[in-house]
Amino acid sequence: MEILTSQNLEFFARLFMAVILGGLIGLERQLAGKTAGLRTFSLVSLGSALLTIISIILSEKNLPYFSIAIIPANIVTGIGFIGAGIIIFRGLHPRGITTAAGLWVSSAVGMAIGFGLYFIAVFTTLLTILIFVIFWFFEEKFIKKWKLAEHPEVENDSSAINEK
Repeated sequence: MEILTSQNLEFFARLFMAVILGGLIGLERQLAGKTAGLRTFSLVSLGSALLTIISIILSEKNLPYFSIAIIPANIVTGIGFIGAGIIIFRGLHPRGITTAAGLWVSSAVGMAIGFGLYFIAVFTTLLTILIFVIFWFFEEKFIKKWKLAEHPEVENDSSAINEK
């Protein structure tokens, strides 16, 4: 069995690209001081890409009772479990939802890379970073100030305001 076949080299490149794109998303979370950061997002994207590639390889073997959709469908379930573990409640106020959503997107980016949908994965990564950075700025400048003006009692309860 030859290791450096053109198909294997392409799969290796996909895995590397998944690490890079997941890492870019995670870098923003790391810089924002969140629990899940560069390594977590890279690993989620890498794992999703690997499982997707395994799904492709197994589907090419024409195994009975195997569908190419089985593994990717279970990736979505698994990432939901990880995301749920990130969300913490402080009183009635959940924290970590944005990071959990980012992990979910990072997983989808990994799946897109695994399936060879490179441009969609890169575009989604850029959109995700844009949402994390630009929308956070918008929230800080406008939404949170409006919330405090409308509901001054929220000022003493900083956990009531969404995470950045």
